[in-house]
Amino acid sequence: MRMIVLVLAAALGWAAPAAAQQTVNAYSIWPENWARPMFEEFEKATGIKVNFVRFSSGEALARVIAEKNNPRVDVLFGGPVETHAAGIKEGIFEAYKPPSFAKLPARFKQADGQWVAIADDPLVFMSNSKFLKENNLKPPASWEDLLNPAYKNMLQMADARTSGTAVTRIFSVLEVNGRDETKAFDYMKKLRKNVQVYTKSGGGGTLPVGLGQAGAGIFFIVDALDTKAKGYDVSISFPKEGIGTSAEAVALLKGAKNPELGKKLIDWATSSAMQGLFAKHKINFVPAHPDVAVEASLAEVLKGAKIFPIDDAYAGANRKRIVERWVNEVLNAKE
Repeated sequence: MRMIVLVLAAALGWAAPAAAQQTVNAYSIWPENWARPMFEEFEKATGIKVNFVRFSSGEALARVIAEKNNPRVDVLFGGPVETHAAGIKEGIFEAYKPPSFAKLPARFKQADGQWVAIADDPLVFMSNSKFLKENNLKPPASWEDLLNPAYKNMLQMADARTSGTAVTRIFSVLEVNGRDETKAFDYMKKLRKNVQVYTKSGGGGTLPVGLGQAGAGIFFIVDALDTKAKGYDVSISFPKEGIGTSAEAVALLKGAKNPELGKKLIDWATSSAMQGLFAKHKINFVPAHPDVAVEASLAEVLKGAKIFPIDDAYAGANRKRIVERWVNEVLNAKE
């Protein structure tokens, strides 16, 4: 009889109601081409779907602050940690310590669990090889090299009003100048004369550099290596004074509608299971989890580079003020 009923149901076009799929909502600061495969892997592993919208870090931070009394998503996924550190001041996160928390080095977690790192992402200089050759230049090996008149109107880099890449760059300049803001801003004002355009997103200038429409720029390594992997003839270099790296973080939002599902996403993102998939999907983040080895070709690029972590507490406490100063004194500077 059961078989007859099923056959009849099929003939009439009835369908058994599917089990409602669990869904967690996120704002992703990672671009879609990296976030989507990771979220699909999460769904395969857990059966939980991730609905996400992608924003640059400045936009995402502004949204979660504006929505703090009625969060529209459960998790803020990715983005430089200074973005998350700034969010702590706004009271937008719910502390949560995933199972990997104890294994992570101190710089990859906020002590109370208000954010946890899922990757590390150093900045690099990326130059168009043809531009370098035509101007008899070597890949820039010092911050001062970018002030060379040959780069006038030939640099592209991100706008600090919207991009976390830009904020990490600015705090890198502050660090190599011993946090002397006068020196750091003097340098950035000089650099401004060589900047062709400040892009909305951190990786926005990579294609123009790859195409030779711009000569060079400062980007996260994950964007620069992606450009190189697409076949553009670019050179990646590091300044001898050092350059900053920023942990990519994930955080649960206070008042999230699906907190338990949000925690499961954070559990997975902070695990060796997810970070071991970076190489499979050709995502050149440095894993934060100590059990995951850095992919060999990425390790070779980083070999010998002087890289320092951005102090998230200092950056988070000063982010708003420094960005406003950058807008007033650098972005809007009149030559």
